[in-house]
Amino acid sequence: MPRVADNPLVGRAAELDVIDRSLGTFGRGRIAPLVLEGEPGIGKTRLLAALVERADARRCIVLTGCASELERDLPFWVFVDALDAYVAGLDPRVIASLPTDVRSELAHVLPSLSETVIAAAPGLQDDRYRVHRAMRELLERLAARQPLVLVLDDVHWADAASVDLLAALLRSPPDAPVFLVMAARPRQLDERLAAALERTARQDELVRISLGGLSREAAGELLGTANGVEQLYDETGGNPFYLQQLARSQGASGGAARQPGLEAIGVPAAVIASLAEEFGVLSPETQRVLRGAAVSGDPFELDLACAAAGIDADAALEAFDELLALGLVRATEIPRRFRFRHPLVRRAIYESAPGGWRLGAHERAAGALAERGAPATARAHHVEFAARHGDLAAVAVLTEAGTAALLRAPASASRWFGAALRLLPEGIALDQRVSLLLLRARALAAQGRLAESHADLLESIALAPADAVGLRVQLATTCAGVERLLGRHEEAHARLLACLDDLPDQAAADAISLMIELAIDALFGAQPESMLAWARKALELARSLGERPLTAAASAILTLGHAVSGAVAEAETTFVETTRLVAAMPDGELSARAEAVAYLCSAATYIDRYDEACSLGERALRLGRAAGHLHPSLLPALGAAHLMRGRLDEAAAVLDGGVEAARLAGITQSMAWMLRNRSWLSLAIGDTPAALALAEEAFGHTQQLDESVLSAWAAMVLAQASVAAGGHQRAIDVLAGGDVLGSIPGVWRLLGLEALVTAYLRVDRRDEAARVGLAAEEHAVSLGLPMGVAWAQRAQAAVALDAGDSAGAASRAAASIAAAEQAGAVLEAALSRMLAARALAASGDPDGATAALQAAAATFDACGARPHRDAAEQELRKLGHVIHRRSRPGSADGNGLASLTGRERQVAALVVDRRTNQEIANELFLSLKTVETHLRNIFRKLDVSSRVELARAVERADSA
Repeated sequence: MPRVADNPLVGRAAELDVIDRSLGTFGRGRIAPLVLEGEPGIGKTRLLAALVERADARRCIVLTGCASELERDLPFWVFVDALDAYVAGLDPRVIASLPTDVRSELAHVLPSLSETVIAAAPGLQDDRYRVHRAMRELLERLAARQPLVLVLDDVHWADAASVDLLAALLRSPPDAPVFLVMAARPRQLDERLAAALERTARQDELVRISLGGLSREAAGELLGTANGVEQLYDETGGNPFYLQQLARSQGASGGAARQPGLEAIGVPAAVIASLAEEFGVLSPETQRVLRGAAVSGDPFELDLACAAAGIDADAALEAFDELLALGLVRATEIPRRFRFRHPLVRRAIYESAPGGWRLGAHERAAGALAERGAPATARAHHVEFAARHGDLAAVAVLTEAGTAALLRAPASASRWFGAALRLLPEGIALDQRVSLLLLRARALAAQGRLAESHADLLESIALAPADAVGLRVQLATTCAGVERLLGRHEEAHARLLACLDDLPDQAAADAISLMIELAIDALFGAQPESMLAWARKALELARSLGERPLTAAASAILTLGHAVSGAVAEAETTFVETTRLVAAMPDGELSARAEAVAYLCSAATYIDRYDEACSLGERALRLGRAAGHLHPSLLPALGAAHLMRGRLDEAAAVLDGGVEAARLAGITQSMAWMLRNRSWLSLAIGDTPAALALAEEAFGHTQQLDESVLSAWAAMVLAQASVAAGGHQRAIDVLAGGDVLGSIPGVWRLLGLEALVTAYLRVDRRDEAARVGLAAEEHAVSLGLPMGVAWAQRAQAAVALDAGDSAGAASRAAASIAAAEQAGAVLEAALSRMLAARALAASGDPDGATAALQAAAATFDACGARPHRDAAEQELRKLGHVIHRRSRPGSADGNGLASLTGRERQVAALVVDRRTNQEIANELFLSLKTVETHLRNIFRKLDVSSRVELARAVERADSA
């Protein structure tokens, strides 16, 4: 429950009306989150208590949590405070019904689940978003039968992991009746949370209540018969906490004993004096207990508070009775757990304790937690404050805590690694210092703090022993990777070359690793010849050593080099050789060079091998998760492969996760890369507004970077989205008339050339369109790839149709369809059929046009590209064809089958037909994992737990 519930609520009638209106929206669609804003003591917590009372009256589940000013390093604390005790009391079957991966993620957040859930495979830094999805699914499950109100107080003090989770819930709210309520001091909000709230407000999906001081009349009502109400009002400006605090000690400002440190809490001098007087009347033992509680936390447990105070718990019970009677602390719903009357009271008590005593109290609290067997993350807060320089046991605790938090709460991890580094004695344990610097550099990079990460890596390089060759190579390659992200490409290249030159053996495995890194460096620098040269040298040396993992990595990067440079025949040859080598290697052997599979996945997308790209990408994901790191090219490549095969749900699962991970990391290049591919997916789906917004965002990020391949990719996708949205001149401008496209490697350049052809045609620049169309055809011929032919022929068909050559356009469109089908690109074939239908209709063949449109519409429907399907059906209606289709989108406000999306209805119908998951996947162009996800969502929406129950529910609905 919120802190304050016993003092009267006055002067807030308008705010209560807003709250009542928000609660009244339950059952009428998604409920907008609410944020209460105001300065310290203004009454946010008291208003939350009123909201809780009203939600209780409506029979909602109400869960409340509060962030803590002095524990901002504890990961996910505000959610732990709100959810952990409630989840611990649930029927175990509720948690057991959640998918294993969801339970595993929740176990890393909620202590009550840490011993009951078996951890899954090692996680990834890139997978932080998975805990957000798991928490969203937990909230949906809790709200399945009863509306849920989640009340989070003082979120301006939320730890970084909680901030990220809040931002994720605001960006993608639970698909259930969940009312998220927050209270905060607006000027102290983390900038990421402030930005998330502003974005939600711009979308008109946020309710804001800004609290000011009470009126004089309301202040009088609050204080009742207290003397000097007018004077108190003038001193406090109507701040309820200040009013009540001063009323407790009339005249305190003149005679209170001074309490050291109270000035630090930032409240008016009269309030400081009042607090000092209130503390001053306590007995020494009660003050000690109170200070122990302030050190142990808020909320705090009686036993830990006593341990911190150095007092036996039984002997302290009388002191606690005194504190409860005075209202300085209050009981919670959990036995032996208490809260302070107000965060300002806790802070004042903490600051009033002598510094030396506080150190001892933190040390005693850490010891008590260790005796209980508490995890390092629970002890690290106290250890950090109490440890002495050179305390290696404390270093071990902080390192363990940082390592545990690294994947899901890197901000806490970097703080704890930093504390461990400060404790290490100078001049000794250099290997330990280098290891901690590397860990902190990784944690900082995960937060997008690349400059600080780079500084730690440079310090590591300076400390690494000259004879530690493997370590120095690892540090150099890691540092070069960060330098590339910082846009320091020349510095990264020079570092790798210098490290290679310093190696005593230029043919050793470490030297080959550096050559592979130099090949990758050339790829990002758009230097294909340099890339091929380094790759060939690395492969030759790797083969001479007979190391299969290293050979696979070098051969894979050579394959990618051939593919991006347009040497398709060479790429095909090395691709076949390398995939055979990789297939022959078990995961345990290949894990040492897992990036080889990621390179092959990327290469496959350049040579029309989309099915192989998907299977390679899935293996690379598995290897990457085991190793704890994904190669940055993997998710974009895997998403593109799924997209080209028409598996849009699969592509969305990969790319949406990548976008979430990139946003969390805040790294400009990563965000641009992922947003660019997600925009392309939105185009394939037919969601032009989303595609354009994503493309503009990706392009904006690249404008902060040096010109590179990534900049050209972002410009190309923005041009495609602009053409779809009717911004044809914008497309021409961002492509600089086609000059930008020269940096796009291989077959993918043709996507941009086709967009440019369309843009030129739409602005009546037919000569330029014809020129670009011819260039596209020439490029396709030089590559000899079916997908290149498909895009080039479609561009030329558009030119022909615009020129009035409908027969020629139909012929070229037919060639495009055949080539796309040969490549297995079902969506691209359907798009070419749309153009073919226009050409056939113009040439007087309505039957042919109808057949093309029907085939296109069927493909779009099967793939989930509904806007494209609707466009095809609209053209069919123009031709007089009647549309018969049962599928429809789900209703956000509906119940039962009405709540299912069209794709979920398709899956449900196939379950009724007794199809297996594999058969459903094959028919709908989905993977087994996606089918399982759809079934999980269907089970939740229909409140069933088996395929039999699902079939019965569908049959009952159909017969109703």
